[in-house]
Amino acid sequence: MMNSQSIRRRPLLFFGITSLLVGVAVAAQQSDSTNERPGHDWPRILGPDSNSKSAETGILMDWGTDGPPIVWEHAAGEGYAGAVVAGERLFFFDRHGGQARLTCLDALTGEEIWRSEYGTAYEDYYDYSVGPRASPVVDEGRVFTFGVEGRLRAHDIADGELLWDIDTTEQFGVVQNFFGVGASPVIEGDLLIAQVGGSPPDAPRVHSGSVEGNGTGIVAFDKATGEVRYTTSNELASYASPVLTTIGDRRWAFAFARGGLLGFDPESGEIDFHFPWKARIIESVNASAPTVVGDTVFITEAYGPGAALLRVEPGGYEVIWQDGRRDQKLAAHFGNTIYHEGTLYGSHGRNSGPAEFRALDYMTGDVLWSEPGLLWSTQMFVDGHLIVLSEDGRLHLVEPTPEEYRAKASVQLARADGTPLLRHPSWSPPVLSRGLLYLRGKDNLVALELIPH
Repeated sequence: MMNSQSIRRRPLLFFGITSLLVGVAVAAQQSDSTNERPGHDWPRILGPDSNSKSAETGILMDWGTDGPPIVWEHAAGEGYAGAVVAGERLFFFDRHGGQARLTCLDALTGEEIWRSEYGTAYEDYYDYSVGPRASPVVDEGRVFTFGVEGRLRAHDIADGELLWDIDTTEQFGVVQNFFGVGASPVIEGDLLIAQVGGSPPDAPRVHSGSVEGNGTGIVAFDKATGEVRYTTSNELASYASPVLTTIGDRRWAFAFARGGLLGFDPESGEIDFHFPWKARIIESVNASAPTVVGDTVFITEAYGPGAALLRVEPGGYEVIWQDGRRDQKLAAHFGNTIYHEGTLYGSHGRNSGPAEFRALDYMTGDVLWSEPGLLWSTQMFVDGHLIVLSEDGRLHLVEPTPEEYRAKASVQLARADGTPLLRHPSWSPPVLSRGLLYLRGKDNLVALELIPH
């Protein structure tokens, strides 16, 4: 099916049309060799390694006054969820009226391949968007979505067939969080692991501050069937996606939940530790995913305690450094942080206007420099540079260096007629797959050619 709202700006004439054959589509997800445009997938939020880094090279350095060339645009509905890419297919989750919609697009042209919708009546307590916050995740021929109202669904990537559908709010007694469901799930082997955060029956609204968990803070589902494989923790859910990694000879999962950081075994759900880290005020959120470097884990929030760096081991942790309540070194509201050669980069500030883009010495927490004026931002790392997206649609190419903020390019993205390409709020982190940079604004999803081919 073609989407009349997709506007192709610069067709990629040399790479053919996406195959609609199921075998080719699934194979393209598993191997880059099937795709004529070199590069890799971006199958989940924060990329293939959950660290906002891409291994692709050859980025366009001269952006001129307009930025990288626009390849295509696609009208976006309500929500803040970013896109994910597998093979030549892009998956986008948003809301149109009373329907939550998962759309499969040709990643190279923006043309619609299929869509799947369901009815939703979610209303936001604070009048923010009523659309999805959590990005889809793609794995082994399936694409999974976690709706803002708590619907967890699995589809076949070939044709959008619904494979299973779970109302986690109903099943686990979830009390609506401040902004609904927002943490993207992750895949570990044959498990889909999600922050659910259920409560006993008749629990009060989360605003009361007295909501208790019922042991379903984290739920692991069989990714093929949706069957519950384990539940663990009394934590409530946050807005930070869990991060999976290998440290030493074992697998770890880190979930920055409502009340702090959980370190646990992703296969069994056995908890190694809980590190309390939450603002004193009730109306606060933990929304930035942990950053893992070696055997250390960095967490940050913007409502109170700020940031902390832990060294972890089976059964426990050691605090390397942590912010004082009056001395926040990097307080990220919701944006991701990126580690590079001993330095951590990210957006600092609870409020957008005074927010600063900062560099920290990772092991000491010392602020190396701070750049005002970028508002809240999200970022990714590619080819030795940071791609930084300000929430107002400005795009920056930054050389990561501990000495100073060094911008190589900074543009307000716009169309040929001068109208803004992205509008506030542009809160989804940048996505890069096979040379194309995908960005989402208030009502638009765009593809830019960052790596020429």
